[in-house]
Amino acid sequence: MKNIPVISPAYTQPVPARWRRDMERVLISDRQIARRIKELSFEIERDFQRREMVVVSLLNGTVMFLADLIRHLSLPLRLDFIGVSSYGQGTESGDLVFTKELRLDVRGRDVLLVDDILDTGRTITRVLEKLRALKPRRIKVCVLLDKPARRVEPVQPDYTGFKIPDFFVVGYGLDFAERYRNLPFVGVLNPKVYEAKKAPKKRVVKSTEAKE
Repeated sequence: MKNIPVISPAYTQPVPARWRRDMERVLISDRQIARRIKELSFEIERDFQRREMVVVSLLNGTVMFLADLIRHLSLPLRLDFIGVSSYGQGTESGDLVFTKELRLDVRGRDVLLVDDILDTGRTITRVLEKLRALKPRRIKVCVLLDKPARRVEPVQPDYTGFKIPDFFVVGYGLDFAERYRNLPFVGVLNPKVYEAKKAPKKRVVKSTEAKE
């Protein structure tokens, strides 16, 4: 049984001063992330030993996680990316559109699919369907964060950094409206930030209209 760190809903750490307006709490610190990535790399190397693998990473949220992960892998590997966008409103996911296809041939090869977060499972399910159609030898899934409370598709990762509660998280590659990717930690976004984004703008009535 893999010893996956589970973050308690009550767990909290102080937020750096410059992020206190936007963050409710630090959920996972940069030190925790670094330590866990080393552990994940050991698990992956054990399972893929003596075989070349193709690492397939989902853009864009995986960039920081991917870079730190592969730096700790001494296995021979090749790297490629799949681009997937979810067109929805606010914080809800919508229709999935592939924005970048694989360049490498994965037929008969071992594939490690890397993503930043697994929540509903819809994106991973679609990507796995596309990859399986390319006839790889096997596919394993590695995610930094697993949010099982949101799952609607029957998919589970093979390697998990942390299991987290149903919080809106940003940082370490994860974004809201393309912001916060550069945070070195994973933080819980203050609801005021995304609620303000979803709120409809008030219509300003010009003085000429008011007179009519």
